[in-house]
Amino acid sequence: MNPVDIAEPLQSRWSPSVFDAEHVLTDAEVSRLLEAAQWAPSSGNRQPWRYVVAPRGSAQHRVLVPHLSRGNSGWVPRASVVFLSVVQLGQDGVELSDVLIPTHDVGQASAHLTLQAQAMGLAAHQFGGFDHDAVATGLGIPGTARVLAGIAVGRRGDPAEVPERDAERDHRERHRRPLAETAYAAWGVAWPGLEASGPTVAERR
Repeated sequence: MNPVDIAEPLQSRWSPSVFDAEHVLTDAEVSRLLEAAQWAPSSGNRQPWRYVVAPRGSAQHRVLVPHLSRGNSGWVPRASVVFLSVVQLGQDGVELSDVLIPTHDVGQASAHLTLQAQAMGLAAHQFGGFDHDAVATGLGIPGTARVLAGIAVGRRGDPAEVPERDAERDHRERHRRPLAETAYAAWGVAWPGLEASGPTVAERR
């Protein structure tokens, strides 16, 4: 069931927790995902996003996996590749005073990457459950940058191959709060142009 009339691949996008542990992405496919992020909107064209590419089994992947949270340690390692999003907060030894807009821009770039994955018939699941400081140290991220999140990308796998907890996640209903609680005319006052809407629910997350 599709919750609303929005464009593809926005409409069909969801975040699975079961990946095919044998699937491998080509360098060309990984580059295409990164190109989608590259063309995200950017304040002043600063392009503060950086991505550490961690294909399954790579040295970068081996840095990340031991520091995953318990909830993510089962499903994230099965993905074909993990992109670790990093916000560049300084350059040439000068730190930016405003961290909000650069971080906002990295979020936009990551959204572009995620939607490109969906358009390519892949699955993407963003996550934040890992020891950010330990991963930053292990990857040599400088103090003028900050690790924000991970994006696991790959092909959907067989739920029978994963623990029940991870398989069950792929059958949860997808919920969003009503737009009246999101779009305001004044703070806390719903924008009057909204059609009457309740929470939207779909079959996937």
